[in-house]
Amino acid sequence: MFGFNKKELEIINPLDTPKKVQDFLDKLKINFEEDGDTCMSPKTVLRKGKAHCMEGALLAACILRIHKYKPLIVDLVTTKEDFDHVITVFKQDGYWGSISKTNHAVLRYREPVYKTIRELVMSYFHEYFMDNGKKTLRSYSSPVNLSKFDKKGWMIDEKDVWYIPEYLCKIPHKKILSRKQLLNLKKAHPVEIKAGKIVEWKEKQ
Repeated sequence: MFGFNKKELEIINPLDTPKKVQDFLDKLKINFEEDGDTCMSPKTVLRKGKAHCMEGALLAACILRIHKYKPLIVDLVTTKEDFDHVITVFKQDGYWGSISKTNHAVLRYREPVYKTIRELVMSYFHEYFMDNGKKTLRSYSSPVNLSKFDKKGWMIDEKDVWYIPEYLCKIPHKKILSRKQLLNLKKAHPVEIKAGKIVEWKEKQ
């Protein structure tokens, strides 16, 4: 199915709900890209057993697709000094939720309780800050259906699928703050900053 072999499908087939997909992603090691930047396909991620946020989002979308969901991702864009994030979004009973691969205590799974994509995105806003407390989330894309990349073989490509993040950089994004709101932002509290430094996987020195 979709180019996956029997061994890979034995992993994918039991992951038939977003919650199970999230639990599986949480067990994957974080890809620290020790040998350089990567954007691995879902097939490669399954083989290597590690992923960063983009790779995790692609894998989650792929697994959901096999279980009859649309393979949808949303790009979250920050200020230049911070890192963007990509989430897999899904709809259950008319409400949006999301799956997320991250090494931090926050920016994780969201229950399908949000009426709109904007509502879902804004649930990440207060958790998205720098070590100095500055809140950095600024815009987001509409859901991107990854089936548009089927001809390129994005699910099983043996090469990095850089064409997907490159596409995300080109499409329109919706701003989430007015100029006045930007000027009035309060920095995160020191205890929030401390909590935000908790990580799941330690990078080898």
